[in-house]
Amino acid sequence: MNASRMNGTAAATGSASCRFAHYFVVCGVDTETGLEPDDGAGEGFEQSPIRRSFKSKVLVHYPESTDRNPFNKDAINMLCMPRGLSFRTRADRMDPQFHSFTMSFDDGTRSYGFVHTFYEEVTSAQIITAMQTLCQMHHVEHHSASSASSPSSSSSSASSPSTSSMDSLVSSLDESDADSLVSACLGCAGSFDPARDTLYVSKALCLLTPLPFLQAAREFLSQLHQAVTSHTAPPLPIESYIHNILYEVPLPPPGRSLRFHGVQGPIVCQRPGPGELPLGEFPLGEAFSLLGVDNMVQLLTCTLLETQVLLCSQDYQRLMTVAEGISTLLFPFQWQHIYLPIVSAPLHHLLDAPVPFLMGIKRRDGAQRSSLHLPHEANLCFVDIDNRCVEAPEDLPVFPDQTELIQELSEVLLRFGLPPQGGVVTTPATASPRLSSLVLEDLMEDRRNGNLGGEELEVLERLQALARRCGGEKTSDGGKTLGHVFEEEEEELKAAKLNIQLREVFAGRFAAMFGRYEEFVIHSALDLDSWLSNREGVFSFDKGSFLSVQPATHLHFLSRFLETSMFSSFVDGKVISRWADRDPLQQLFDSRLERERLYDTDEEDSRNCRYRKCTTVFESAQVIERRLLKADHTAIHPHLLDMRIGQGRHQPGYFPKLQADVLAQGQNTNKWSGRVTATRRNDLKRSTVTEHSGVDNEQRPKHTFAKKNLRQAKLLDSSPQAVTQTHREFVDGLLSECRLKTKRMLMERMGKESVELGQGEANITGLQENTLIHGLCDLLERTWGHGLQLKQGKSALWSHLLHYQASRVKTETPAESPGSNGSDQRKFEVGTPLLRGSLIQDMRFIQTMSEGLSEVGQARAWIHLALEKKMLSQNLKELLTNQELLRQLYKPHAFLLCEEEREQFLFHLLSLNTVDYLCFTRVFTSISIPYRVVIIPMKKLSIAMATVDPWVCVSGELGDSGVRQILKNTQEIFFQCKNLGRLSTLQLGQENSGLLAKCLIDCVMVYNEITGHTYKFPCGRWLGKGVGDGSLERVLIGQLVSPGGEEDAGRWTGTPPEPASPSQSVRAVLGSLGGRSRMLSVEVQEDMREAANNLVKHFHKPEQERGNLTVLLCGEGGLVLSLEKFLLHGLKSNRLFQRNVFVWDFVEKAVFSMETADQMGDLHGLTLTRGPPCDLLCHYVNAINASPRNIGKEGKFQLFVCFGIRDRLLSHWLPLLADCTLTAGTYEDRALLRDRAAVHSLSRILHTLNEFTITLETALVKGVDL
Repeated sequence: MNASRMNGTAAATGSASCRFAHYFVVCGVDTETGLEPDDGAGEGFEQSPIRRSFKSKVLVHYPESTDRNPFNKDAINMLCMPRGLSFRTRADRMDPQFHSFTMSFDDGTRSYGFVHTFYEEVTSAQIITAMQTLCQMHHVEHHSASSASSPSSSSSSASSPSTSSMDSLVSSLDESDADSLVSACLGCAGSFDPARDTLYVSKALCLLTPLPFLQAAREFLSQLHQAVTSHTAPPLPIESYIHNILYEVPLPPPGRSLRFHGVQGPIVCQRPGPGELPLGEFPLGEAFSLLGVDNMVQLLTCTLLETQVLLCSQDYQRLMTVAEGISTLLFPFQWQHIYLPIVSAPLHHLLDAPVPFLMGIKRRDGAQRSSLHLPHEANLCFVDIDNRCVEAPEDLPVFPDQTELIQELSEVLLRFGLPPQGGVVTTPATASPRLSSLVLEDLMEDRRNGNLGGEELEVLERLQALARRCGGEKTSDGGKTLGHVFEEEEEELKAAKLNIQLREVFAGRFAAMFGRYEEFVIHSALDLDSWLSNREGVFSFDKGSFLSVQPATHLHFLSRFLETSMFSSFVDGKVISRWADRDPLQQLFDSRLERERLYDTDEEDSRNCRYRKCTTVFESAQVIERRLLKADHTAIHPHLLDMRIGQGRHQPGYFPKLQADVLAQGQNTNKWSGRVTATRRNDLKRSTVTEHSGVDNEQRPKHTFAKKNLRQAKLLDSSPQAVTQTHREFVDGLLSECRLKTKRMLMERMGKESVELGQGEANITGLQENTLIHGLCDLLERTWGHGLQLKQGKSALWSHLLHYQASRVKTETPAESPGSNGSDQRKFEVGTPLLRGSLIQDMRFIQTMSEGLSEVGQARAWIHLALEKKMLSQNLKELLTNQELLRQLYKPHAFLLCEEEREQFLFHLLSLNTVDYLCFTRVFTSISIPYRVVIIPMKKLSIAMATVDPWVCVSGELGDSGVRQILKNTQEIFFQCKNLGRLSTLQLGQENSGLLAKCLIDCVMVYNEITGHTYKFPCGRWLGKGVGDGSLERVLIGQLVSPGGEEDAGRWTGTPPEPASPSQSVRAVLGSLGGRSRMLSVEVQEDMREAANNLVKHFHKPEQERGNLTVLLCGEGGLVLSLEKFLLHGLKSNRLFQRNVFVWDFVEKAVFSMETADQMGDLHGLTLTRGPPCDLLCHYVNAINASPRNIGKEGKFQLFVCFGIRDRLLSHWLPLLADCTLTAGTYEDRALLRDRAAVHSLSRILHTLNEFTITLETALVKGVDL
């Protein structure tokens, strides 16, 4: 035979870490302690005792303990028998069941448990008697309860016997009653009489392994059980097989397969090599069949975005199959939070956990989804496996290229005969004869190992065909037909190949999405210690730049994913790899990326790259197939142990009492013990540690910083002290998360970006901001859901707000609470201060919004609104003042009842008041919002408002309000219109064109009555004929003042205030004669360059990061004002009348002189020939003058510049004005317009703006058709 024989000495004498299995465990009924009801199972006494759960115990486990993984008795008992002990009678079905579980250890390593549960006849008289007594008591209880509920004795129903204790029932039942009841009991369903029936109880055999060898462990346990139930004794005592698997079967080396022996035949397991995906044997094909492709992709999306995932099924193994399947598909990322695929009844308090989790619960027979009262549902993904249903949270982003991915997965499934929409395919099992010839067994074993020649293989195939044709030959119990064996092998191979192909598809997707991730990792620290000490304040990944090169359709998902713990720890691993060994998963991912880059010469732009199917699916499947068809190593066979005569006797149907002395530790006395070199042993040990734990042993401490995880061993402890401690840790975790989230939001808002650009928006993408605010909403929902016991709807926070609203409405007088459908005027009279401070008022507005929001959506809208109003902390503080309501809604361990932590939490939220958010305004764009506009005249001339008949039109990012007339003698107007977004411009005009109708306007204030935002539109100019520039209409540029209401509050915000329309003081400097003579040419040119530069910066940013273009064109420091300064420099004036001089006067005269010169043909002084630029200049100026709008000279010049820059003409017009005959007479010699170099330089600067497409706001160009 060419398969190498691996002896077990290494496993027997070396560390447990290189053994195939760590522990063998038997759980069942403890006859010493008798029957103890399982209180945690949550079953009432109305259940028949036969149907109730009782506490199980770990009866034996071998070895006693191992160094790396100490044995946790209570946890393993709970996971082996999550429902406790089950009893059956002969009438019930007693099929053996298989399930698995996983356990995490404190060092981050995992262990897998495989459990085979079967029913064994109860032989203990004590247990039989106890069950009989319980049945009789139940009958009495049932009988008395039903009679108490009859009308004749309704008075006694208040104290129903079903609530009384067992002891009182026993004492009230004297012997004569008991005897007479036995016969009555027999007719009841679920009753038990030892004289006529046999009692069976569940027992579990469990194997704990360091790696998920699902198929091998399942086969071994199944063979063990078959040997126990068989009428003929197995070849060796059961202890020999258990000793062999515990101490003599090593782990297969990476990239190899290993064959070892069960009771009835050989078993093969394999392990991936260094370049392959980690071991994952849980059948993904089954997971996809259970849920369907669409649901699996949706579930994976929820898991990647770290929502709370709750699986539900009647079958424990289905819970594990789906949970482990999803975990393996996450490669190269790893789940960082609570992971408990099987949560038994005593651990149901963990459903309160206010952190992301992936948990599974068993569905009770007939239980509906509606009967599950879950504290967290706002961000919960509920997966009903049995009904193939996934309830995902609201606003779940679509996985990148989801349609193409689903198509590719469907093709893989169809190749293996599985329908993509789900639904398990059952293949009819052919009844074949059972052939138990030893020759055939050997032949089969040789076929497995590839040791058969051509002739022998033909013989075997003929025998197989013969076996399928003839049928019915009986053989010894437990023997398998040759056909069955082949079928099982084929199925196992098919499942393994399907597994790896599905995993390769997902690995390929992540490689495509994150192929260039290393370019965006920021290595800022000099050494590991300095990085660890500053980790919270350091950005390790340039998220903005990474997102800017991604396809637009991927951004929603990716922006959320980049904020998860699994991505953070992945990036941290990359940063640390400079000083320490890389995490094996990351190393594998990086090496795959490098390999792809070598073969991939196609340099595609990542934003437009097309979907590419995975190319390694078949190659990976072949590697596994080769290993499974030909075992590389064979472990030593089970053998006789040093046992005393009479030990290990076979008793059919009963699992024997194992001999502790031979199983407690490995025996090194067997004749098969051979040679294993020290290096092989070390290699084995090292490879186990790395694959199994994810990191090298010495590096372990350096990786534990990544996330201070709640240890699973603690979570599995259901004692009251442990539960209290767990919830205490949850409280600390929420506080810490709040601190980090608010800090992150502030850093994004106030950090490097806002310094970058003194104009417009702080440079944060709306996308990233929305992602951070979504994270805050999620945190608040989880905080309000912790320890919640009374909830209406899916949102914990909104439920609390509704309860608070109800309690306030009771105490309010009717006058204080106006109906929500009162007239508009009633709403507005409330005024800003009351609205700003009123939590209930905000709720009422959100309840009347016409958006059709769910409870979760309403809670998010309320948070967005409070954040925009800078009232989030204050409103939540008010909500928490009602202590009586809190105690009514929450359990004592809830976060909201921990006073000190609650105060700190609110303090962290208070820090968000230092920055401006427009999250409500920008997210809820279709709602109707009330605005108040107030015109403020110069104080000394305020009386002049009586003569004016003003109107306003307010414009924002989302539209304009239309013209709104203000009544005479009033200075303000209220109106309601569709949300205008962030306000940018305001048109102010007056209808009355009489000479007396004029007013000097200081500014216009606009108030958003819902968000409390105040916008100031500075003016500082006259409105009226015959004064100033004679304008009857002005376009003003707005500036957001903080919701505090004070004008200077903007100074304290992290967002730089936007420049407003040029104020009176600026205009005075420009317009006065003294100002003109003092203007420095250097400053003027610098301002011009700065204005152009800001426009270039604006267009070089991603679209969602850009500020307001109108501000950069017409605001203070904008292009219009800078050009006006340029043209005013050195302009001569008629000193006789000391009036303001306007640039527009010069432009008009220049155009007139060009046209006149052209008509008269007088070319003596004209230095240029007429051409298209000159014609266009004249055309535009005449069109602006012909406009029906009375916008004045300043307004006309503003239009002239805006049209010129939009239509890419301004750079041509400037030299025309400079060369005009009029210029020499109008400007002094030192004027910039007469300096050829200055004009040429400015022309070049303006020419650089021609590459950008400039779209002007409607408010600016209204009434001019150009």
